[in-house]
Amino acid sequence: MWRSIAASWVAPVEDRPEHAADPRLDGRTVLAVFAHPDDESLACGGTLARLTDAGARVILLCASRGEAGSVSDPALVPDGDLGAVSTSEMHQASAILGVHEVLVMDHPDGDLRWDDVPELHGEIVGAIQHYRPDAVVTFDADGLYWHLDHVGVHERTFTAVRSLGVDAPALYYVTMLEGSMREIMNAAHAKGGVAPDSGMWGITPDVFGYSAKPPTLSVDVRRWVPRKLAALRCHRTQMGGRDHPIAWIDEEDARRWLGFEYFRRADVAGGPMLILEQLGEPATRDA
Repeated sequence: MWRSIAASWVAPVEDRPEHAADPRLDGRTVLAVFAHPDDESLACGGTLARLTDAGARVILLCASRGEAGSVSDPALVPDGDLGAVSTSEMHQASAILGVHEVLVMDHPDGDLRWDDVPELHGEIVGAIQHYRPDAVVTFDADGLYWHLDHVGVHERTFTAVRSLGVDAPALYYVTMLEGSMREIMNAAHAKGGVAPDSGMWGITPDVFGYSAKPPTLSVDVRRWVPRKLAALRCHRTQMGGRDHPIAWIDEEDARRWLGFEYFRRADVAGGPMLILEQLGEPATRDA
């Protein structure tokens, strides 16, 4: 059966060798499509950094400015324009990850599944036609933790890629393992940080990965964990408060619980270039 706890999916970090040198991906392009500033770093920041280090051009399309998000410290948004601050934070994080270009749409944060559906679909199609990516990365159907904005971006990206038929790029869904966010919370609590019954943005950590479809591919990003952590910490309005576990975990914790990122290849027509398969390994079942 598929196990739910991250440590059951992969051998402990200390027992797994570091990967060999990556194949070069010069001339290849990956389009990452997410809902809010910070999604890119949390969902697959390590993989984006590893792609750029291998020579791939990564384009990030963010559907909203994140204006309806939580604020860890009101002093970070002195004029009340959270969207502008969140967008600036995303640009800083993207620079750390090596993202080539950031496209920020202005769809309403909180209503991405219902508002401007044809427009968002068209923008994603337009980005694919303009940048000609070899692969597109977005949320799986669970949206990491069943956030409806994330689910909406999953739906729009899927329909956009599918509409291109035989000209479509490969499409990958990023997911998290059930239990991994709880382990991060536990690690933060052990260091005297967040309370064990607290959540992330008011969300219980057990929702992350809950009832998600199992991944088919894991990407080792342990070497890129320092950059992933640095990118996450750029999003200070969302993760800068002392009650957020990202403020407490160290690189050792992050390597253990964020050191592998998980994907599922979508069953749609796509190009023959299998980008993530060149970096990752098949996700394995527990015996």
